[in-house]
Amino acid sequence: MKPIEQIRSELRPIRSEATYREYLGIIDELVDCAENSPEEDVLELVSILVENYEAKHYPIEAPDPLEAIKIRMEEQGLRRKDMIDYFGSASRVSEVLNRKRPLTLEMIRKIHKGLGISAETLIAV
Repeated sequence: MKPIEQIRSELRPIRSEATYREYLGIIDELVDCAENSPEEDVLELVSILVENYEAKHYPIEAPDPLEAIKIRMEEQGLRRKDMIDYFGSASRVSEVLNRKRPLTLEMIRKIHKGLGISAETLIAV
């Protein structure tokens, strides 16, 4: 690997796949570097450049709100009856999860607070 100061001086915005792959390699090399070191500074800079490139060239669609809820239920071993506190009643749980009734603002707030699903995800209907 090049000396860290040379890497720092050569950093530029990523405009090609080749540069993107090169910067991913730099991240791999520096991921276990010491805290508060020049290597950590370069790691942070390269990571920001990679994140910006990925956001532009590999956008990730927001997950479906109901799929996000179902995934979280599975992760936490929750069943429909465990969701009554978030939805209000067993029938409401069924209606919402079967897409017969939309999430309300109150449900979104409770689910966000209780299950830790981002409000942005829950609102994206």
